[in-house]
Amino acid sequence: MSELGRILAAIEQHRGTGRPMALATIVATTGSTYRHAGARLFIPAEGEPIGNISGGCLEDDVARIGGEVMRSQKPRLASFDLSAEEDAVWGYGLGCNGSFEVFVEPADGALAVADALRNDHGLLTTVISGPDAGTHRFQAGAPGFDTPRMTEENGSRVLQEPILPPMRLIVCGAGHDAIPLVRQAAELGWRVAVADVRRTLLNAERFPDAIDFCDADPDGAAAALQPDARTAVVLMSHNYLRDIAYLGSFLGCQLAYLGVLGPRGRTEQMLGELGQPEALERLHAPAGLDIGAEGPEEVARAIVAEILAVIRRRGGGSLRDRHGSIHG
Repeated sequence: MSELGRILAAIEQHRGTGRPMALATIVATTGSTYRHAGARLFIPAEGEPIGNISGGCLEDDVARIGGEVMRSQKPRLASFDLSAEEDAVWGYGLGCNGSFEVFVEPADGALAVADALRNDHGLLTTVISGPDAGTHRFQAGAPGFDTPRMTEENGSRVLQEPILPPMRLIVCGAGHDAIPLVRQAAELGWRVAVADVRRTLLNAERFPDAIDFCDADPDGAAAALQPDARTAVVLMSHNYLRDIAYLGSFLGCQLAYLGVLGPRGRTEQMLGELGQPEALERLHAPAGLDIGAEGPEEVARAIVAEILAVIRRRGGGSLRDRHGSIHG
């Protein structure tokens, strides 16, 4: 289960029992920080917090504030300076060279946020300063932007968060090497479907993390699964005729990512037979980042990492070679 999934599950559990809780959300960052706006930490009255907002540096401090918020039932905006290099300088001296603001709210706010985050399309607006601090509004529909942003309304600061559907991954091929790919994608909160004509392989025992199975003929897979612009597709049936049919089915779709396992020459041959050799530029073939992956587990990591790089519009290179903020 993804981090957000664990947080939502914990909020739902506390909703049912009425136990006190708080939710901390990063609302703004400056400079280099471990997480950015939208990252959350669930704080129970008892037990360990769930989530991660600073890589472990400040979770204890935020949890302490969460306890105070639970007692007062009033939200609080807290600022943390992580850029100080010496203890004599005000700050935490953690060497992150950045600072961030965290909005911590009690149970009512946590429940409102959780209800909004369960939607697939919409905009969550949270007032974080002024007399209406802690109020939320949710507007259904496509938000028009894909990253959180801070703005002002009537003199108050507000955080606007786009609520987008989870990434969807369609794995065409239910072989042994598909198992870790499905699992690793599901761990990120992606919705994974597995397609294969071999119906005996399409079951929850083999793929406990898949949410859908498709046994349609490969040339009808796209029509059956209805992918969209937030869908990644990986062809890995290891059967030439099935792969060429899957490829022909998905080539005309608007996808976030279309990857093909196997040598580049094999993919070129398939595209030649489909009469679309120019489509090679739109494919990720061979699929995956060049990390020297060996075996199904490592290959799955290379593919998942490449999909992340593509949807985040990154090159997939080493962070040491990147200039400026790692969060863009």
